[in-house]
Amino acid sequence: MPRRPRVNLIGHPQHIVQRGHNRTACFFSDEDYHCYLHWLKDAAAKYGCDIHAYALMTNHVHLLVSPRQADSITWMMQSLGRHYAQYLNRTYKRSGSVWEGRFKASVIQAEDYLLTCYRYIELNPVTANMVDDPADYRWTSYRWHGLGETNPLITDHPLYLALAINAEERRSVYRALFRAHLDEAAVADIRKALNHGQPLGNERFREEMEAALGKRLKPMRQGRRAKVGDVESVDQLVLGL
Repeated sequence: MPRRPRVNLIGHPQHIVQRGHNRTACFFSDEDYHCYLHWLKDAAAKYGCDIHAYALMTNHVHLLVSPRQADSITWMMQSLGRHYAQYLNRTYKRSGSVWEGRFKASVIQAEDYLLTCYRYIELNPVTANMVDDPADYRWTSYRWHGLGETNPLITDHPLYLALAINAEERRSVYRALFRAHLDEAAVADIRKALNHGQPLGNERFREEMEAALGKRLKPMRQGRRAKVGDVESVDQLVLGL
């Protein structure tokens, strides 16, 4: 079966997932996580990718990335994967592939799904019962978004910046988003889009993707999600309403 072509559109955020070979571990020590983030930062800068969010789990990684060139993400992931595999094989006296085939990717309709994807990614350690609070896990971008911990890897997306005028209030609003459970239908849409390499968004967004790519895309069922511009929903979370 031929490979499904990538949907690469400049400036549109993509949710990236890459798993360890046969779902085995790809991180074994703190140094491994540090090295991965170092090469991710270098490759993102070299190939023109803005990293908005990430989660490094024991046997897989999540990235939220906006490309500045058509093939930026592919080049970044190739460079990152090569450097990290060489490091891991050398360090642990192993050989063979680290990653399970190609990475999975889904273009996201930012205004409807961006913050849901932020939460989905940064809640991975909580979902996996590794920690009770996302702030307790070191290897995600939550500590930057929610606590203001320095993270030179992150480029803030305009819709994250639009949460509030100043940084302190923005972090407070962001933390409040994590008090509510992720909508199950939205989670199902995120996972389905990744598994099928489909854009994640409404019918209008899918039509825009089809026009840009010059081909038809399979429609996806849409779940309920809070829009970034829905100020009332955000206020309700902040105020506990």
